[in-house]
Amino acid sequence: MKADVLIIGGGIGGTLAAFSAARMGRSVILTEETDWIGGQLTSQAVPPDEHPWIEQFGCTDTYREFRNRVRDYYRDHYPIREEGKKNPHVNPGTAWVSRISHEPRVAKKILEDMLQPYESNGQIQVLMNCKAVEVEVRDERIASVKVHSQEKGPLVLRGTFVLDATECGDLLPLAKVDYRIGAESKAMTGEPHALESYHPDDMQSFTQVFALEYDPSESHVIDEPEMYSYWRSYQADFLDHLQLSWEIPDADTGKSKTFRMFTEGQQLGLWEYRRIIDPTLFQDGFFKGDISLINWPQNDYWEGPIIDVSPEEREKHLTHSRQLSLCLLYWLQTEAPRDDGGYGYPGLRLRPDIMGTVDGLAKHPYIRESRRIEALETVVEQDINVDHSPYGGVRERPNSVGIGAYRIDLHPTTKTNRLFYAPSYPFEIPLGAFIPKRMKNLIPACKNIGCTHLTNGCMRVHPVEWNIGESAGALAAFAIEKETGLKDIHSDKTYTKEFQEQLVRLGVQLHWPEVGVL
Repeated sequence: MKADVLIIGGGIGGTLAAFSAARMGRSVILTEETDWIGGQLTSQAVPPDEHPWIEQFGCTDTYREFRNRVRDYYRDHYPIREEGKKNPHVNPGTAWVSRISHEPRVAKKILEDMLQPYESNGQIQVLMNCKAVEVEVRDERIASVKVHSQEKGPLVLRGTFVLDATECGDLLPLAKVDYRIGAESKAMTGEPHALESYHPDDMQSFTQVFALEYDPSESHVIDEPEMYSYWRSYQADFLDHLQLSWEIPDADTGKSKTFRMFTEGQQLGLWEYRRIIDPTLFQDGFFKGDISLINWPQNDYWEGPIIDVSPEEREKHLTHSRQLSLCLLYWLQTEAPRDDGGYGYPGLRLRPDIMGTVDGLAKHPYIRESRRIEALETVVEQDINVDHSPYGGVRERPNSVGIGAYRIDLHPTTKTNRLFYAPSYPFEIPLGAFIPKRMKNLIPACKNIGCTHLTNGCMRVHPVEWNIGESAGALAAFAIEKETGLKDIHSDKTYTKEFQEQLVRLGVQLHWPEVGVL
């Protein structure tokens, strides 16, 4: 199968890359490892992590349209109360970490609707349940990608440009693209908080998210998970508390701090953190109880990486992470101390239908850190960290192809177990971060652009990945239109300016107004 643009990975970045390239008149093949497009928003079940200015500015036009369509979907299809219909910023779950916390299936529906016109006219072909297994490279170009499809068996796919939008940067080793993984050393990046030596196996923890409904009048206690005795007594060397407890590590200090099940006027409530349905926003009795997605420090998994390890090692860690999430649920149902002196919340019920799975766990683990290309330009800590930036604010990039804003935020890592959280300036993403040093027709379209272990901690969030994907798809389409190479677009200021003008026409914001610190 052939297309102008071949995109491997149908998460947020891959979906938007396909949409962007199709808008610019190109044909696209988009593959996805699961049976849902949308990645973090859908198959990983993570509601949007965003910056505080998101309702006014600081994202692409299409991301804003997506957010508006989520709200409109609830207004048009759900019995939402009149005050919710009138509220321009209605949040279906009233979650305290996300300004628009909603069901994965709603995001899936909207993303599918965005692609549908281009599927109808034949510009986009979407192949689900496909995984890349082999890459043919000729003259530093990807000639073809062999994928295995559950429905069609082996397929050989070709594109003038190939985009890696996989969650872990899976094409990079297959194509022998120069990349980094894990924590770089100070000598490699010059970053103040880089490690003294390179640790490729030191990656951010990943999380197996699950969906719960709560009805205190019922009991839905699951069978005791196989690894419950292990996780029930587990205490990491770098923490002062048990994993299954009402303590979590403080993002700034790593010291233990207490949280609770329900917020009740305090911010640190597990239940409302990523709640996706707040029944009080809907007509009485429509929802039996709250529905929440559980993505919390208690089910962060850092016992080992799943990237650049043997298949057996990868499967072990995936299995143990799923067990951790089930053990957290069982602890919450049976042993978690309650404020009233009792133990457990047996009314917590898994909602497999919310996830589109049999067991109620997400289709795919939430991946915070990917392989990253060795790029012409790399975004480093000094570009973002307020305490170490020489720019006195946002670093302005003359060749910016998008923007982002999020604190540098590392969850406990797999080797050194460190956490890192730093006040940050919003940032602009340089064109060179999309261009590999060597490979001629590969473009990263996810969190695998030219960034570091530290700056990846603010590149992974939803509006940033959306922007990365949109700009990556547009870059491929622009290079085809101009019949030129990626490095030429980067080195020739006329090409760079033309490409930026194209992005602006697509609704991509290139620079920040005067804003504060995150």
